[in-house]
Amino acid sequence: MGEDGVTGPVMPVTVLPVLGLPEVVAGDDVAGLVLEALGPSGLEVGDVVVVSSKLVSKALGLRASGGSKDALVLEESVRVVAERRTADGMTRVVEAAAGPVMAAAGIDGSNTGPGEDLLLLPHDPDSCARELRSSLRDRFGMPSTAPLAVVLSDTAGRPWRAGLTDFALGSAGLRVLLDHRGESDVDGRRLAVTARAVADEIAAAADLVKGKADGVGAAVVRGLPSSWFEDEIGSAATVSDAAVADPAVVDHTVFDAAVSGAEPSGSGAAQLVRTGPGDWFAMGHVEAVRAALGVQPGSPESEQVGIRAVGLETFGEVVSRVVAVTLLHDEDASVDLQVIEGGESSTQGTASAEVTMGAGDDFALGRLAQRLEVAAAGEGLSVSLGAGPTAGHTVSARLVPGG
Repeated sequence: MGEDGVTGPVMPVTVLPVLGLPEVVAGDDVAGLVLEALGPSGLEVGDVVVVSSKLVSKALGLRASGGSKDALVLEESVRVVAERRTADGMTRVVEAAAGPVMAAAGIDGSNTGPGEDLLLLPHDPDSCARELRSSLRDRFGMPSTAPLAVVLSDTAGRPWRAGLTDFALGSAGLRVLLDHRGESDVDGRRLAVTARAVADEIAAAADLVKGKADGVGAAVVRGLPSSWFEDEIGSAATVSDAAVADPAVVDHTVFDAAVSGAEPSGSGAAQLVRTGPGDWFAMGHVEAVRAALGVQPGSPESEQVGIRAVGLETFGEVVSRVVAVTLLHDEDASVDLQVIEGGESSTQGTASAEVTMGAGDDFALGRLAQRLEVAAAGEGLSVSLGAGPTAGHTVSARLVPGG
């Protein structure tokens, strides 16, 4: 079993709100404001200071005003994972320039202070956390060897779960991931995949006293095991003794690199972002199908052929999008479409559509038929192709709900 509370005795943990923080503006010293708000009690060795990313973004002047938020989201993104049309514009889940995969690249219009500006996330939140940690320790007079950590928190939804929670956008001085692989559980079974994202847990715990509407932008989490902290240069803690002694234990370095798609060395919350080869869900299922047909999410082509809506759509809207994807970049193709609405949405009633497509030759026609089948499947529709191509190189198909 581990020591210092990693898998050993459970210790009490205290979460304290940092009250009295003023509205932060560009150029403000966040470390100084936090220490002033903490008052005489200040910080203790072993504290984790959790600061909302909004405070740092405001101090850095990361604001945007005017223009299109949809365009701004694309500018602050590495890639688009999924996109849906809404009544107010577009909602996109993206890999943000700040690192995580999240909605709207983390661009936020709430709790931004006076005005209608939007706040942007810092592109290197771990660096921001390191600077804040260094400033806090220098101001408070802590030795460089004293355990003190900073977590830069933000808010996001989670796949397959309703609601929002805070997570670690940036981190410094903390082992963001506690790897228990190679250790044993209480029944003596070897742990094979257990790795706790403690930085995320700390961020979420801090939000219990920060809240979303209370104007509390920081908190102190106190009482964590000393083994959860990193040293001055940020080097990650070593692999457990059990893993070193037992050659049967999985190679952590190889496993981590394969799962995260990142280099296994280094520190900070960037370690928690799963992108690259280890990302099993790099795109939404609709976006993956469309991308295979040459319609990358977030591209002008995606806007051109139409984007699925968040709410219910008519069968005709879905079919029109399928046909548009099918015919994309094929200027010689022709189509005749007749839609029979049979319900309130694409999944109800007895709706159907008859499509007749034409091409310059049978080979091109076969390609169109295949694209139609794939595009329809991506939208949850079934396709029944008619008899073979006519002498005029045309083919008919029937589309119905249910792919």
